Amino acid sequence: MNWQDAPAPKDIKDITPLGWALVVLRGLPLAIVVFGGLALHLLCRLIERPLFGLNRPITPFITQAVCRTAFLILGIKYQVKGQPMTQKGAVVANHSSWLDIFSLNACQRIYFVSKAEVAGWPGIGWLARATGTVFIRRNPKDAKVQKKIFEDRLKAGHKLLFFPEGTSTDAIRVLPFKSTLFAAFFDAGLREHMHIQPVTVLYHAPLGQDPRFYGWWGDMDFGTHLLTTLSTRRQGRIELVFQEPRAVDSFMSRKELAAVLEADVRSQHLLQKDDA
Repeated sequence: MNWQDAPAPKDIKDITPLGWALVVLRGLPLAIVVFGGLALHLLCRLIERPLFGLNRPITPFITQAVCRTAFLILGIKYQVKGQPMTQKGAVVANHSSWLDIFSLNACQRIYFVSKAEVAGWPGIGWLARATGTVFIRRNPKDAKVQKKIFEDRLKAGHKLLFFPEGTSTDAIRVLPFKSTLFAAFFDAGLREHMHIQPVTVLYHAPLGQDPRFYGWWGDMDFGTHLLTTLSTRRQGRIELVFQEPRAVDSFMSRKELAAVLEADVRSQHLLQKDDA
């Protein structure tokens, strides 16, 4: 059986009256912070875009403030180990949940790389476009255009964040990394200057809950997942582990680079299982 065939641990019918009260008490402030931050972000872009082009000297700080505030509202503990790199390049991480967006944005100024379909999703799509997400199409005809977009953003000093697994998971495993998106880093104009930092995102479920509690995968409904998260009385915690950046020019191919970065990210997941 494929792991995605396993039954999801969430059911909106299980939310108690106290849980629904928490949905309101947390959900309203969260919506105000997120969409208020989005409005402020868009206003700042009216000034930022004509003056600075691809550079964004103001709006990433708004994104960070919104994401940090979101965890305070949700009551989810947030811990960071290691330091975000200062070198030019990109970040790769495992992908378990929509909460990854908040956790990875809260501690560094990054720009996500996402599949094109996300741009059309209500709520999440709007936020992604406003915060400078790079949308990609899985079409070989678009490969050259997308490679040029990556190169322009990287040369502008943007740190692009990839989820090389290609999909979200149940938060208790790391899937094999796809190497396709690493091709842009091997361009002659970038390879000698680029680093990639592996980051492991670890989700610790609330006490007594399914270890997959924060995972969002397969056909799971976003609304149900959000309501269940909001309604949980005592939350768990999220832990980010920043590891040593890898210099791209130390590797002969994108497949070799992807394999090493996968091993880096996976190693912290294995440590978590050993400590459990």
